[in-house]
Amino acid sequence: MNVERKPLAIERILQHRVSAIIRTTDERLAGDAIQAAVDGGFRVVEFTLTTPGAFKLIERFASDGGLAVGAGTVLQPQQARDAVAAGASFIVSPITDPVIIDESHALGVACIPGAYTPTEMEMAHRCGADFVKVFPMPPGGVDFIVAIRLPLPHLRLFPTAGVDENNVVAFLEAGCAGVGFVRTLFTPHDMAERNFAAIRATASTITSRVTDWLTSHEPRS
Repeated sequence: MNVERKPLAIERILQHRVSAIIRTTDERLAGDAIQAAVDGGFRVVEFTLTTPGAFKLIERFASDGGLAVGAGTVLQPQQARDAVAAGASFIVSPITDPVIIDESHALGVACIPGAYTPTEMEMAHRCGADFVKVFPMPPGGVDFIVAIRLPLPHLRLFPTAGVDENNVVAFLEAGCAGVGFVRTLFTPHDMAERNFAAIRATASTITSRVTDWLTSHEPRS
């Protein structure tokens, strides 16, 4: 049964709704790119463990108390332990593995497992997922999220593909608890050119639009 939990990352994700996710083969590039996203307003960031030096990068950014820093592509309990030891406050996996979910919760951090079908999403929820990473995102994007949430409105869905600066608000309107940005924030061209100014500008556009949306949805006194 899913139990309501409030570790740091859950609060931060629900507060900010967007995460910057980096996957690259260059440790320095990963750090510089995430820094550009942070400078553009992101307060939730994720380093996939396929990125060289991911644990060092997690430790570096976790030292900033204003950020929630996560580890992605976690497939083994030891990886979760190492990530949390480095400072990660949430664990993300492309799959739903109850062992990873239980280990994350034992470590006192949030867990975001991946799921594709309604059955997988509900099972992830029942296993204790704090959010469900929609992976991979099937064709249809926003319409797919709407279709899933009609019978399963309790799911905290967190798509990490198919979301960009132009449709982010539509995904939130569809009921997503949060969304992650990978290649639409860290585009192959900007990464190859090390165009951190462009990454920062895109990040600023995304976070500004989300902030405006959140402000418009604040309860009126």
